[in-house]
Amino acid sequence: MNPVWLAGGVFLITYALIVTERVHRTVAALLGGVTMILLGVVSQEQAFNAVDWNVIFLLAGMMAIANVLRETGLFQWIAVQAVRLGRGDPFRVLVILSLVTAVTSALLDNVTIVVLVAPVTLFVAASLKVSPMPYLIAEILAANIGGTATLIGDPPNLLIGSAAGIDFLTFAANMVPISLLVLIVFIGLARIIFRKDLQVAEGHALDIESLDTAGLITDHQLLRKALIVMGGVILGFLVHGVLHLEPATIALAGATVLMLWGRSDPHHVLGEIEWTTLFFFIGLFITVEAVVEVGIIEAVAQAALSLTSGDLTLTSMLLIWLSAIASGIIDNIPYTAVMIPVVESLGQSMPVEPLWWSLALGADFGGNATLVGASANVVVASLAERSGYRIRFGTFLRYGVITTLMSLSLASLYVWVRYL
Repeated sequence: MNPVWLAGGVFLITYALIVTERVHRTVAALLGGVTMILLGVVSQEQAFNAVDWNVIFLLAGMMAIANVLRETGLFQWIAVQAVRLGRGDPFRVLVILSLVTAVTSALLDNVTIVVLVAPVTLFVAASLKVSPMPYLIAEILAANIGGTATLIGDPPNLLIGSAAGIDFLTFAANMVPISLLVLIVFIGLARIIFRKDLQVAEGHALDIESLDTAGLITDHQLLRKALIVMGGVILGFLVHGVLHLEPATIALAGATVLMLWGRSDPHHVLGEIEWTTLFFFIGLFITVEAVVEVGIIEAVAQAALSLTSGDLTLTSMLLIWLSAIASGIIDNIPYTAVMIPVVESLGQSMPVEPLWWSLALGADFGGNATLVGASANVVVASLAERSGYRIRFGTFLRYGVITTLMSLSLASLYVWVRYL
């Protein structure tokens, strides 16, 4: 059978299983990946080489650090401070958590941030006696918006920066303005789309004065050690290019040092890692590699871009929207890896700078469209599920599509005004 039809058929079935949730998304992704290998679409060597181990081990390392921090009571303390600052109003608290998530996602990668913020959010929702779902969804959207701003904020940015030779400051100078604008509009939009989800039942209003932070920090010594290590990891992320180290190495080094210094039980720390999330990504990377290998994605991209007949404005606009749609379907990391050679090829016949920014904006903002559109989305969904709250694909889609359409409209205007 034609490998194109084989790969396309397996991919569509895999994605249908993920969307309909007939089986767990991790099982669906692994089934798709293994099937691609068994059918000979890709070899085992190709499949394993396709897995972005930097992403996998970065997640594992940061999850381990977050698990140690959780034991100190820090998340509960931050949660109480957020509730107090928001004066117990559910929407104000949502805005605070969203802003914190977006800003910190620009300074660290957004996957790391949601690993740290999600436990705080669950505690906040419990304190406010409301569902954590709107908070978690808002934080996913805010993380992807904030992560767009810098080179280290979202994994696709690292890929683009490396391929295009764009440094940290240049990337920020071009992406911070549009990220800030989208974030401001998102906060206003959140008031509308989450309004019904943030109603506190009558008689359940939170007594702010009853919130006591005393005793929330249960292990001050371990907290000090964890914060020192976390600070070192953050610094390492910022200068990883100078150190010639990948973020995954820095994260794993931090987790190892913290377990050694804090004398934490590795069985407990590593046992709390979201392994289902990591194996979901492994299965997805293999499945997408097979689709890439047979040329489906590149053929679609080239066909779509050929419609513009070399016009820079049309090509840039199409690249933004095509990238967003594709990223919402196959995760923005593998999609970006596939499109980089396409953009380099297009750059031989037209100015390439607008195309790089169009690819970054489309891939980053498009990650908000679906529950599998970006790494941060999947991580939060897994953390929520472990705590008994399942974010359904269709539920997220209602909020994600609205936010993505708003973001892409503003991004298109921004690229047109600034670069074209």
